[in-house]
Amino acid sequence: MKMKVRKAVFPAAGLGTRFLPATKAQPKEMLPIVDKPIIQYGVEEAMASGCDQIVIITGRGKQAIEDHFDVSYELEKMLEERHKTDLLSIVRNISDMIYVAYVRQKEALGLGHAVLMARELVGHEPFAVLLADDVIDAKVPCLKQMADVFDQKQCSVIAAQVVEGKMISSYGVFDAQPAEGFSGRLFEIRNMVEKPKPEEAPSNLAIIGRYILTPAIFDCLAKTQTGAGGELQLTDGMRMLLKQEKMYAYVYEGRRYDTGDKLGFLKATVEFALKRNDLGGPFREYLKGLKL
Repeated sequence: MKMKVRKAVFPAAGLGTRFLPATKAQPKEMLPIVDKPIIQYGVEEAMASGCDQIVIITGRGKQAIEDHFDVSYELEKMLEERHKTDLLSIVRNISDMIYVAYVRQKEALGLGHAVLMARELVGHEPFAVLLADDVIDAKVPCLKQMADVFDQKQCSVIAAQVVEGKMISSYGVFDAQPAEGFSGRLFEIRNMVEKPKPEEAPSNLAIIGRYILTPAIFDCLAKTQTGAGGELQLTDGMRMLLKQEKMYAYVYEGRRYDTGDKLGFLKATVEFALKRNDLGGPFREYLKGLKL
């Protein structure tokens, strides 16, 4: 039987220091793009891609994430009494959205460690990893595109983005060769290089925050040595997995916003607001009136 991707893991134990002081007392994943928390965009993408179980890796100070996806009886009762049916529907849709489980990561010891924390809940099946900072606007959800590749190849699939010039040194980069099918967007991975100098980059294909991984990654991560600061890097574990199994890079269709970066967060807020039926028109007129 073909394996299906049903579970999605969201590492969310980071401290969000780039957004201090806003993240001093609230998780960065709960910062809103217009009126929806960053992490909800990722959860909705996972749902639309066939995942029916969400695992969120949390840490100290992340209670607001659990509260957001939980039932809020007092709020629902108040909205019902005041006949605010539209808002009531929005609130209930969040808590009814999906099955969510939480794992506490006591120390932020790297992305690989966060993924390894999900081992018991994921079990022996393929799973997705979504980094909530990467909000991707696409007609077909990015993870759904990747799941279609996985359905055919039954191998780990990592999302790739074409990055030209000096910016490539800010990413992990694929050494990969073209693979058949998927309109030239699929590449078989030979190696991965972390933040190479532009002149030493093996390609212009950068690793971004969407992964579909086979359960063999857990054994690889368990055997991987920690690096600087005692952190366990996911890329190191994937390199070990690459020695055992084929892995593919897929250049997704869509627009990515790095909302972990202040400028990226602002761009996402503006562009998502402009697409809204209730806000787009007035907001566009406001922007035209600014003396820039």
